[in-house]
Amino acid sequence: MTRLFLAFSVILVIYMPAAAQENEANQYAIVGGMMVDGYEAPPVHNSVILVHGNRIVAAGPAHEVIVPDGIPVIDARGKTVMPGLIDLHIHLDLIGHGDYDEYYNFLGGTKRLPDVMPIAAKHMMRAGVTTGVDLGSPFDILAVRDKIRAGIIPGPRLIVSGPWITRIKLDGVPDSYQVVIDSPEEAAAKALELIDAGSDVIKTWLGLTRDDLKAVVKAAHSRGVKVHSHLYKVPAMEDAIAAGVDVLQHVGSAKMPPYPQALLRKIAEDRIPVVQTIAHRIWVYPATEANPGRLNTPELEADMPPDVFAEMQRSFKNFRALSYFRDTPDEIRHSKINARQFIDANAYMGVGTDAASPMNFHTEAIWREMSALVDSGMTPARAISAATKSGAEIIGMGRDLGTLETGKLADIIIVDGNPLADINTLDYVAVTIKDGNVWYDPKYTSAVLKQIGQAF
Repeated sequence: MTRLFLAFSVILVIYMPAAAQENEANQYAIVGGMMVDGYEAPPVHNSVILVHGNRIVAAGPAHEVIVPDGIPVIDARGKTVMPGLIDLHIHLDLIGHGDYDEYYNFLGGTKRLPDVMPIAAKHMMRAGVTTGVDLGSPFDILAVRDKIRAGIIPGPRLIVSGPWITRIKLDGVPDSYQVVIDSPEEAAAKALELIDAGSDVIKTWLGLTRDDLKAVVKAAHSRGVKVHSHLYKVPAMEDAIAAGVDVLQHVGSAKMPPYPQALLRKIAEDRIPVVQTIAHRIWVYPATEANPGRLNTPELEADMPPDVFAEMQRSFKNFRALSYFRDTPDEIRHSKINARQFIDANAYMGVGTDAASPMNFHTEAIWREMSALVDSGMTPARAISAATKSGAEIIGMGRDLGTLETGKLADIIIVDGNPLADINTLDYVAVTIKDGNVWYDPKYTSAVLKQIGQAF
């Protein structure tokens, strides 16, 4: 193993561009942690991960991987080292405000999105999310994506849909969020327009017919682009499956009575990716009733302009009466069966949060969703694999992301705890590494982290 690492290092030096060869400081090791590699397999204790540039060049037990002399060493003893988390359903324009209509009025439509999107991006990285699929933002998001890619602001690798396609105009949401169509031909044309404008995936929303969906899928697939559909009801799910939609979003989030077994079996047998988003009402609401203080923390206040934070707090007054939670008691009752149906059927599942819907902050959304999945019948190992390995596969990046292996991108998080024993320890992310770049929670500052990384 040591010889393999040394040989690979030589290859990297030979073929690395000259500018990169000069940046020898961008080498480091993560040593001593329990490595959960993204597979549903036993962890590797006392592990070593070697990073050079933006790639993992070796990963395994300490007796197999030798740390080269002179490179910085991140001490992960007592912590868990695992792949960066992949959230397959985010909203970068949102930060957890209690009411959508009031939020967009406060922002002046989209005028203040440049103020709030960087906050959301930072919060996701602090939560260990290194890749996020944004399903429904105006194309203002592209400027933020560019800043993240340039390293100007911290944020996850973004895959964006831009506006969604629908036959139903959603009142209260700016027009730049939605493309309203009247025919399958228009649906196909608009899908291609969105792709030309910058959409990485296409999102379909409510009201589309089966022919609409077929037209969107055919157009998107002609460009190699996947289609994600916002779904709850059985007929809409059947239309999406018949149309060849790539990812079923929201199914199983307990807005509906239990799904038919024949439908579950088809989804599982055909390995159609499912993203449930079950926590954003059903688990977040009772968690807030149990601890309303979670809505008002120094961390949230420090990250927001004063008027934004004040508006957030105003929106949470009498949160029980918020329209977003009107049906939550029914959903909680449905969830006892509905939220676990796809898990029990062994469906092919990723993890998505619908963050940051009301009170569902980006700082917490991913671990709450994974905790809800465990509550609903997943093992912690399966939930971690769904949020890493499966997530990478679903977005077509399985060769580069999702597991800790030689040659993959260095998307790594260090967690202060053991999520295999208690998934809720994912609330304590000490270090987030994306593309080899190190960001850390100031509570975990060390000399090495100060040398090679940046504090959030």
